[in-house]
Amino acid sequence: MTGTPHRLSRRSLLSAGLGAAAGAAAFGLTGCSTGGRGDREQIVVAIVSNPQMQDAMGLISHFRNQHPHIDVRFVSLPENEARAKITASVASGGGEFDVVMISNYETPIWAAQGWLTDLEPYIGNTEGYDDGDFIPTIREALSYEGRQHAVPFYGESSFLVYREDLFAQAGLEMPQQPTWDQIREFASALHNPDAGFSGIALRGLAGWGENLAPINTVINTFGGRWFTPDWEPMLNSPEVVDAVSTYVDTVRTWGQPGAATSGYGECMTHFNQGNTAMWYDASAMVSGIEDPRSSTVVGTTNYALAPVMETDYAGWLYAWSLAVPETSQHKQAAWDFITWMTHPDYFQLVGNEVSWEALPPGSRASTYEIPEYAEISSHYAEPTLTSMENATQENSMVHQVPYDGLQFVAIPEFQDLGTRVGQQLSAAIAGQQSVPEALEQSQRFAESVARTYGWGS
Repeated sequence: MTGTPHRLSRRSLLSAGLGAAAGAAAFGLTGCSTGGRGDREQIVVAIVSNPQMQDAMGLISHFRNQHPHIDVRFVSLPENEARAKITASVASGGGEFDVVMISNYETPIWAAQGWLTDLEPYIGNTEGYDDGDFIPTIREALSYEGRQHAVPFYGESSFLVYREDLFAQAGLEMPQQPTWDQIREFASALHNPDAGFSGIALRGLAGWGENLAPINTVINTFGGRWFTPDWEPMLNSPEVVDAVSTYVDTVRTWGQPGAATSGYGECMTHFNQGNTAMWYDASAMVSGIEDPRSSTVVGTTNYALAPVMETDYAGWLYAWSLAVPETSQHKQAAWDFITWMTHPDYFQLVGNEVSWEALPPGSRASTYEIPEYAEISSHYAEPTLTSMENATQENSMVHQVPYDGLQFVAIPEFQDLGTRVGQQLSAAIAGQQSVPEALEQSQRFAESVARTYGWGS
């Protein structure tokens, strides 16, 4: 089902879709430093700002005690900004970073370009690391030609969290695997805008890794796709129009206020503060929802598989992972840091020092065997692992496609293409244009990309 990889030079990758990022390649580094000294080796680690990474920064003294000769300097950025700056640096060979936080979208594409260090020799020489413990679909997604070029910090599929207490009060029962029609019925029944309460929360913030992540799973399960096997664009097809219209109408009618500018973090806050009945998003949400430090709804929630229509499953597959750019001059020190953050011992450290709810989920099978975590994850471990195990195109798509990816299209141009399409769909959520208008413009964007793959020639 996968087409031939599309190789691009550093220059062509930047010009094909990363113009905005390219301008940031030579940015000044800012962030959290462990206090470098002349007799120590300093590594610069670029990460996405999220709770799990904040925990890692807070625990860095443990790494320093084990590796007194290594200083770690963190560059922590919001997701969209981090993607742009990391991509610009790696694609241009800038060499600013020794460790980068990337996903299963970038990993095989960048590995094919020779931009990432092959980690297999480092994994093989690290006693007790046990890479066979990684969840198989995640490990495969972070490999190129059978060799790992990134290792997962946490992995995720997508599923639905809902307020079990409110469903019981309303006499509603959530199926283990609801349809989108059922989700709309539940949202309508529970929506109460006069009380500042929404029936559902969904992402609307523009971005290929923001609103397009959930929207693409809806497109998939409705029988839509971005391209046919011959690279014919299909974004204005009836299936895609139906899928996107369902999503947009759902969030406009029963969604949270300001939905067009709501990303993952905003939806998390909305749900954690008890202001919505349901939220469909990344399964990694459990680290925030089940953490009493940040959530007011602990003990009232339950989880269901991603909503479907025409497919057996509809979850995505994603992994925030750590990799070493080929340009790094400190590869062993970089690997030492990566080992610390992705080793089974780190999960014990987080549990003991932070909380068991804060464990990075979805990367290692052994995480779910830790007694303390097994107890608190009893109501979401099964849907998490079921979603990840079944996050394949065979299970989640109706038609064949020439690309890898469920919530993204695994081609270099998708960073730009997806962002442009995401902007169109965000505008539709904001009521600035209709869904057909948004998708007609998106179709034109996709046609431009498709020509580089031979469509229309």
